[in-house]
Amino acid sequence: MFHPVSTYIGLRYLRGRSGDRFSRFVSYMSTAGITIGVMSLITVLSVMNGFEGQLKGRILGVLPQAIVSQHDGKTPRAEQAPEFIQAMSTAAHPEPIVQSEAVIQSAKQLSAGLLIGIEPNEHDPIEQHVIAGRLSNLKSGSYQVFVGSALARSMDIGPGDKVRLMVTSASQFTPLGRIPSQRIFTVGGIYNTGSDVDGQLMLTHIDDAARLLRFNKQTMTGWRLFFNDPFVVGEMSQQPLPEGWQWQDWRDQRGELFQAVRMEKNMMGLMLGLIVGVAAFNIISALIMVVMEKQSEVAILKTQGMTDRQVMTIFMVQGASSGVVGACIGGVLGVLLASNLNSLMESAGIALFSMGGSLPVVINPVQIMVVVTLAVVLSLLATLFPSYRASSVKPAEALRYE
Repeated sequence: MFHPVSTYIGLRYLRGRSGDRFSRFVSYMSTAGITIGVMSLITVLSVMNGFEGQLKGRILGVLPQAIVSQHDGKTPRAEQAPEFIQAMSTAAHPEPIVQSEAVIQSAKQLSAGLLIGIEPNEHDPIEQHVIAGRLSNLKSGSYQVFVGSALARSMDIGPGDKVRLMVTSASQFTPLGRIPSQRIFTVGGIYNTGSDVDGQLMLTHIDDAARLLRFNKQTMTGWRLFFNDPFVVGEMSQQPLPEGWQWQDWRDQRGELFQAVRMEKNMMGLMLGLIVGVAAFNIISALIMVVMEKQSEVAILKTQGMTDRQVMTIFMVQGASSGVVGACIGGVLGVLLASNLNSLMESAGIALFSMGGSLPVVINPVQIMVVVTLAVVLSLLATLFPSYRASSVKPAEALRYE
């Protein structure tokens, strides 16, 4: 026998005898509960990861992730950004930008959104989402604007149509009252990110946006920063800036959305984690029944010289084995289910999106390891009390009526 005696006996107890059908049934149900809990948790977390990543790519990949500007919102325009700004932009060189809230008006509709003026280039994040027109057509003095597909549909406009852009922050007082700065623009193209950004964001050339805001040629809003992970803005915003400079990032427009997604992800994880907790409590009840049945055998083992620690290890091995088996099987099934979720839904005839598409699934190996490890640890903790009860059995009292 190559196994330690406590481990050997614990595994023998796990298999049980033919007369211990009820104990084995409870043990199998505990293992099944942990399997289902881990599998469900991995699947749901993978889908939530996919949704979070999709939102991050579609929304934060298009919106300005962060802007560093002077306190009055008017920054001197230069060929290159200051060195401290270049050091902060880790994914690409900082670019000049003009940004303001604006009102867009067509012949049939009126809407409000965010207007940004950029220097168009092939590396701009919006380039890969353009479905009509070319971003290179945005030239200074052409007064062209790119709008999202949702905004174009709601306002019934398309490439070549005329729209009026109005900016209230650059309004002027006249004998007729306060009149916002406005100008006729031509729809130069349409982009589609598949998110609510399509109904709000408008892009034009930085010079045209500056003229609309009544900036001079050497003035812009600030420097646009780029990051590989947009969520680093929380740490970056804590860095001290030189006097006269200020920081703003995407959380001003979309912070509540991502907080809601993260909260939903945490709550789903907590609720499904309770399944694993219930299964762990089943291990406690199953082990307590086993301890009651095995009192005489424990007493005999003690009379043969087995210590309290060895007896405790026997039942810990028996109980923890259910958790280890359930967590490992659940982890494998969870990965398989998450990987083939869209195929299974398609074969079952379930369509979640009327316009086609599929559930975004991102499997995080670290997350899976954490879930499986926590399930095993929880199962191990559930064995402590029954195992302690078994180790405290008095041989004389247990064998008195045998």
